[in-house]
Amino acid sequence: MPNHSEFANLIWQIADLLRGPYRPPQYERVMLPMTVLRRFDCVLAPTKDKVLVTYERRRGGKLEGDALDSILNRAASQRFHNRSPLTFERLKGDPDNIAGHLVGYIQGFSGNVRRIFEYFEFETEIEKMRESNLLYLIVSRFCDVDLHPDRVPNEQMGLIFENLIRRFNELANETAGDHFTPREVIRLMVNILFIEDDDLLATPGTVRKLLDPACGTGGMLAEAQNYLREHHPEAQLFVYGQDYNKRAYATAASDMLMKQVDHNGRSDNIRFGDSFTEDRFADDTFDYFLTNPPFGVDWKKQKNQIQDERDKLGFAGRFGAGLPRVNDGSLLVLQHMIAKFEPVRPGEQKYGSRLAIVFSGSPLFTGGAGSGESEIRRWIIENDWLEAIVALPEQMFYNTGIGTYVWIVTNRKEKRRRG
Repeated sequence: MPNHSEFANLIWQIADLLRGPYRPPQYERVMLPMTVLRRFDCVLAPTKDKVLVTYERRRGGKLEGDALDSILNRAASQRFHNRSPLTFERLKGDPDNIAGHLVGYIQGFSGNVRRIFEYFEFETEIEKMRESNLLYLIVSRFCDVDLHPDRVPNEQMGLIFENLIRRFNELANETAGDHFTPREVIRLMVNILFIEDDDLLATPGTVRKLLDPACGTGGMLAEAQNYLREHHPEAQLFVYGQDYNKRAYATAASDMLMKQVDHNGRSDNIRFGDSFTEDRFADDTFDYFLTNPPFGVDWKKQKNQIQDERDKLGFAGRFGAGLPRVNDGSLLVLQHMIAKFEPVRPGEQKYGSRLAIVFSGSPLFTGGAGSGESEIRRWIIENDWLEAIVALPEQMFYNTGIGTYVWIVTNRKEKRRRG
């Protein structure tokens, strides 16, 4: 059986067909959605006929929307389905109308998959490939990539997708260096995050939750899961993420759906929206946090809503400690995560929280005494939450030579580290 790198290389070769109409940093606009489509096509193949029969029997009845989706998902034995009679092989049968048929095929999916493809904005790419006479060729080549679960189990499919995401992110660094965290940095952060928890995670039946509120394409979530799988396979790590970039959200959501990650019966563990103004996890707490918010991003657009929350709620909200200057919202992300810390109550099996976050030097050095930044730092130190600040080597992030640091913040320090 080919390993995940061989499959990723095969898909990578197909990407080269896009050269001309697409520049290499744009390949991911086509290749990631097409990989998702091909995987789902293969996964649903064994139950396709059953879904179509069930749909014909139920269509036009009282059930519609999510209720009908649930019935068809059960028929598909998955958390999604496709009610279109088309498949990848059948799409090849009508080259002249393949664009319209591919759009119709995508519309045949259950709502959770359709929403992902709306955020991919894939219909635009379908039309672009049609105009460039590439669409039929790309679909045909993907038909030769067998991603059936019998050949590619979910765990391996996750590794294939992670491999592709990483490669495309590296290409995209030409224009978006601050959105992609090098794998070495993620591994360091994950190792530090879990470093004190071997005994806890080795306990059979342990379930822990991790949030990345600026998850991008989900690289940190994937690496955290890989760590647990390698070091503590008896523990379960449920990962959650939020992002406001449409394609990044669609990529991360696809990755989780392909891995069949099902958290307490929910399939919406990756959510779309601005964490500052549309907190999709407002009522949740988490055991771990891991993130790399974009460096030096201002929060002018969110200013009124954030100030309003601070003024009305104070410490009952997320930003009671203070507000940094408007040209860098990094310390707002940190406060957002601290507000979701799990309390330390071992008797209730609540063991507090740990977070790792990548910062530039700004949150560490900017702002004199009495400033918003200074007050936030003072609040963290007075509560004895700061465990460590790790200075990373220079030139770690593409397109920027600025100093970068990993902050480790926790409300459950070891006794020897308490101030």
